[in-house]
Amino acid sequence: MIIRTETERDFNEVYKLNYLAFGNREDESKLVERIRKSNEYIPELSIIAEMENEIVGHLLLSKAKVEDHENAYTVIVLAPIAVKPNRQKQGIGSRLIEEGIRRCRTLGYGIILLIGHPSYYPRLGFQPARKHGLDLKQFEVPDEVFMVYEVEEGKLKEIKGELKYPKAFFN
Repeated sequence: MIIRTETERDFNEVYKLNYLAFGNREDESKLVERIRKSNEYIPELSIIAEMENEIVGHLLLSKAKVEDHENAYTVIVLAPIAVKPNRQKQGIGSRLIEEGIRRCRTLGYGIILLIGHPSYYPRLGFQPARKHGLDLKQFEVPDEVFMVYEVEEGKLKEIKGELKYPKAFFN
């Protein structure tokens, strides 16, 4: 498996991959397109998994803000991650996330936040975010699905407040 940065020539195949991975609906495919056109897009954090010259997975990490009464912190949000249905449960998603974390560390981002499955992400080091003084009010989600990964040690003590997803996440 090759893990690499997405290029413009991958856009159509990534669109189709997200469509298939999310039950033949376009929501996540269109989200990827909106993020790519936004100021929160970081090309190095749009990551592809490729096997036998076929794109089998895609991870998109982008910028968001955590705000408290006095401060606004730039953070990373993970959404979406997609793996071709016939390639799921083979470790592709985990490899993409591990690479994403490594790249976030290299680029100097302190935490990654997500809304995700509570039995999948904790095994990769994600933990419930609200217990660390982080909140999410834009979407109503249970505590166990709003998660955080501390990329840089000490950042969970420093960054507190409400996660604000950028407008690209809303139609």
